[in-house]
Parts: sequence; structure tokens; C-alpha cells
Amino acid sequence: MMPQSVYIHIPFCTNKCYYCDFNSFVTNNPQLIWDYLEALKREMELTFSQQPVSQVKTIFVGGGTPTFLDHEQMKAFLANVQDQLGKYWTADIEFTMEANPGTTDVEKLRIMREMGVNRLSFGVQSFDNALLKRLGRIHDRDDVYRSIDNAKKVGFDNFSIDLMFGLPDQTVEIFRETLNKAFDLGTTHFSAYSLKVEENTLFHTLYQKDQLPLPSEDAELLMYMILIEEMEKHGYQQYEISNFAKSGFESKHNKTYWLNDEYYGLGAGAHGYVSGERHVNAGPLAIYLQKCKEGLPRVEQFPVPREDAMEEQMILGLRLREGVDLERFAKRFGRTVEDVFGQIVKEEIAKGMLQEQDGFLKLTKQGLPLGNEVFARFLR
Repeated sequence: MMPQSVYIHIPFCTNKCYYCDFNSFVTNNPQLIWDYLEALKREMELTFSQQPVSQVKTIFVGGGTPTFLDHEQMKAFLANVQDQLGKYWTADIEFTMEANPGTTDVEKLRIMREMGVNRLSFGVQSFDNALLKRLGRIHDRDDVYRSIDNAKKVGFDNFSIDLMFGLPDQTVEIFRETLNKAFDLGTTHFSAYSLKVEENTLFHTLYQKDQLPLPSEDAELLMYMILIEEMEKHGYQQYEISNFAKSGFESKHNKTYWLNDEYYGLGAGAHGYVSGERHVNAGPLAIYLQKCKEGLPRVEQFPVPREDAMEEQMILGLRLREGVDLERFAKRFGRTVEDVFGQIVKEEIAKGMLQEQDGFLKLTKQGLPLGNEVFARFLR
């Protein structure tokens, strides 16, 4: 069975946020964007000729900022996606595009909706304007409200919002206020992540100079526990460590990753997992564009050893609140979790970090905030 999920990367941004280490580029050169879309088209054609599509259940367009594309660029990009994949879409396809509230307008959203996009993921991060400025975001709170209203006008009814906590100068009170404003929007899904200070970002430079006033670990943990409590109170089920949804609105695409299923990965810097092999595309635009003229833009491609795949199945699956499906694991690998990881599981259950319930192995409430420590136990 070939992958049924497709990730596509649009690497362009209006500016580089201070915490971002994603493969993204600031440009005011429209020809560069057109050249990229043409290269992406060639990559898709070659990929799908070599690894034919059978069915597409999810598409996720990430970045960068996909909504950085202007109206004509957006039309051309989505027309290419339809040409390459449209005949394979299932009736209930989930087609998500990331959106920055500062780069959407009614006409662009209408184009997206009419050309198949049916789910939006807005990079909001906070509803505190001073904090947004501190992060290097180009939007403010009013832009968020306007973008959501515009999306509803053109027929979108499935929205996700990204939020962040553990930010510089962010207090528990500021985070609570952000949650209250987020709930008022009536969206269907939330992703909420703690800040990680990554290398090659402005925040990393400030951190090294001791100029990044982050909340204490205790304050960050409190924000996370408040997040879980408030989400449940407002009817959003925590189905993954950092993700919450109204019933039926869980991200199908992201569950592809957490179930360790295969997926096509397209675009500059994209990762993919097809036919038991993972690959990494060239990230720098000049190299990506040149490689697409010569063939596939791969800089790495390697088979995943069975032992690594079993580790990944545990680490990714335990991120889900339902946990790892023990029967599914056994069918996939021909060995049980007990056979492979029995002693580790036994020890983590004894510590109160894991529990087995209804055929699934999952984190306990006690283990939830310490997930990374539990995951590390499954690495050789």
C-alpha cells in the first residue's frame, strides 16, 4: 500500500520569526516564487511516476507561510496539486493549509476553498499584542479575528489554531487570557507547544547572552497543566500531547506521523517516508531548484531498519493519548511489544509513567508532562 498522505512545503515568509528554525526564506522576488512552484511541479510529477499514488486521504501544506503566495501563485499551485492528485482524493479528504493571519484576505481564502482546501491551520501563537511583537510575528490580535471571519465568509468551518507557551516574559495570567480569547473564536482544533530555543535563531543568540527572560520550569509546567484543564473544560479532547480537538475534528494528517505511517514529502527541505525508506530534500532554494532540473531533489535517502521502525512506533505512538495499539504493533512487526520492550514497559508501569488499557499502552496522567523522559527509554 502506497502512502495516503502528502506533505507539501512552501518555504516563503514575509519575515523570519525570532524563534523559527524551519526551512523558510524571506523574499520580495516574485520570479523566485514562480521558479519554485515550477520546480515543485517537476518534483511531484517525477515522484508520482516513480512511486504511484493509489489514494489520497490527507494533504498538508506547510511552511514557511503558504498564504504568502499571491492570488495568481496560489491558483497555479493548487491547480498543480489538483492535476497531480485530484483524481485520487477520497470523498472525505482532509486538505489543510497553514495560514498566517497577516497574509490572508477574502479573495485568497476564496481561491483556496474553491480549489479544494477544507481545513486551515492559523499560526496565532498568542493573543497578547506585546508578546506577538516580541516573537517577531507580523500580525496582531485583530488580524486573527479578521482572518477567522473572512474564512467563515467563504465557507471554511474547520479551523486549527497554534498557540505557544513558555515564552519570554509570558506569565501564567497572560497565558490564561490567551486561552480565554482563543475559546471565544469557537474553532475546532488547537495545537499548543512550549517554546524550544533552537540554534540559528535570534532567540538562541539572546539566550546565550542571557537576554531571554523565559518563565521558570515550574511556571511552564503550570501553563501546560492549565492548558489541559481548560481545554477539557471547553470540550476539546486531548488526543495527543500537544493537540486538542472537538469530537471528530482531530488532525487526520498529523495522526499519520504519530501512527508512524508512510507519507509523501515534497518541497525544499521536506522529509518523506515511502516504501520503507525515509528521504530528505535539499533545503537551500538554489540547490533545490537545480536538483529539480536534474531529477529528484534528494540529499538523503535511507531504508529504516526494523529495529528503528519499532522504536519510532513506540515513541510516536505514545504521544497519542490512546497510546500504542499493541495488536497493530504485533501485526506490523511480527513481534509483540512485550517481546521487544518488555522490561522497559514493566519498569515504566511500576514508576507510574505507563499503563496498559484495552489493548493499548499509553502514558498516565503522571507521565504526560514527562513524556520525553519516557520516550528516551525506548531508544537503543
